[in-house]
Amino acid sequence: MVHPVTDTCSWGEAIRRHAQRRDGDIALVSAQGETSWAHLDQLATRLAHLYLARGASADSLVAIALTNDLACVVAAIACWKVGATPLVLPANLTTAERRALLTVAEPALLVGTADLEEATAGQAPPRIPSPLADSAHCPTTPLPETVSRYCRATCSGGSTGTPKIIVDHTPASCDPDTGTYTMPAGSTTLVPGPLYHSGPFLNSFWTLLGGGCLVLMERFDPEATLRLITSRQPHYLGLVPTMMLRIWRLPETMRRACDTSSLQRVVTSGAPCPPWLMRSWIDWLGPERMVEAYGASERVGGTLISGPEWLSHPGSVGKPTLGRQVRIVGSDGQVLPPGAIGRVFLHGGDQPDTFHYLGAEPERSADGWVTLGDLGYLDDEGYLYLTDRETDMVVTGGANVYPAEVEAAIEAFPGVLCAVVIGLPDDDLGQRLHAIVESAQRLELSTLQAFLGERLSRSKLPRSLEQVSGPLRNDAGKVRRAELRAARLSSTMPRHFDPQLNS
Repeated sequence: MVHPVTDTCSWGEAIRRHAQRRDGDIALVSAQGETSWAHLDQLATRLAHLYLARGASADSLVAIALTNDLACVVAAIACWKVGATPLVLPANLTTAERRALLTVAEPALLVGTADLEEATAGQAPPRIPSPLADSAHCPTTPLPETVSRYCRATCSGGSTGTPKIIVDHTPASCDPDTGTYTMPAGSTTLVPGPLYHSGPFLNSFWTLLGGGCLVLMERFDPEATLRLITSRQPHYLGLVPTMMLRIWRLPETMRRACDTSSLQRVVTSGAPCPPWLMRSWIDWLGPERMVEAYGASERVGGTLISGPEWLSHPGSVGKPTLGRQVRIVGSDGQVLPPGAIGRVFLHGGDQPDTFHYLGAEPERSADGWVTLGDLGYLDDEGYLYLTDRETDMVVTGGANVYPAEVEAAIEAFPGVLCAVVIGLPDDDLGQRLHAIVESAQRLELSTLQAFLGERLSRSKLPRSLEQVSGPLRNDAGKVRRAELRAARLSSTMPRHFDPQLNS
């Protein structure tokens, strides 16, 4: 069989080629309005010239501290035009957290907000506070094509006190005339998540590299998401379960009024989706459009399950894709049989060397398998089911309880927007389950208690419950359990009510 020859180029060159062909067509919709392909490429080329003037070069790491907007997209593309690697920093970090990450990253250049200077200790690298304004005087002359050795870097671990940088070993090269991964060329993609998170970042740039239109939200809002689906008619939408829950909690009339006819693929990832929520979305949009994915920023392995498959394997995150492999390993290091819960180990198949860390070392087995701390099991057909993360498990009264299961039960209760379950010290049980529940209105405790009693065994019922009105998860759907637990152990623990559910 003769395979067609592809015209591969750097990611920076791919953007330039689309700009030459598409010129006035819209490449990006953001808080700044519509940006044409020609304008996007001109902005990125100007900034790339400034990068070179400030000392960035091939294989440099460039730290970007910008919100989800035009400037952040341009800053990343400019990196690929000079062969550098972009690192988008989380927007809500404290100065201490940002300093810790920058100490690990040692970037050649800082791009973004003024507090970056405060966050750097010692000799700080050059900084570009306002990339679009600061580069306005630079030329738009195309730069020599250079392929970034590493296409991106991602922050991880800041909430645990051990920040690390995940460097993706994928070279920044592609064929701009073909789709990337599961996204056909020319797709319109709605991205409601933050670019500092792996999923939204990849969805955004896979779209642009394939000549599609990126609709980028400054931050997630459930009603605004439905309005954009109707007005911009995206083909592809990526959501974390928290976003799905908030959309589902909107009035049904609002959801029904949304024109979802353009949606071809809605992918949930970032955390296991509660089965009741996945089934609700399948009932709404149809199984053929719903997909659940499991993977990590390390790109060492991943699984995928379609809606029709999910209906036959409810709760599963699917089977490995792209030749990758999954196995479950017990505490003794032995591979476990189907149905047994253990640590999930991943292998990249033909591409085992997919990443490296700055500031940490991955846990690898002697034969190259990697675990990221997730617990789960495989069924007889090889479908993976996740139970929780190993570090999140709570041992209470001698029983192992996985918070994700309890959280899913609480979030199924009407009015709940999010739930986080942690373990707190208990003289009798060792640890007791404490549930922190985000809700817009005051919950009826007795009704919630009865609701959970029908869904959870006695050992899994929270012994105390706290209601809060502020968000428990960040824009990427991630939760800082260690931080929440530390706050509850302090004398200033905020608590709207804390009943004994199991007295």
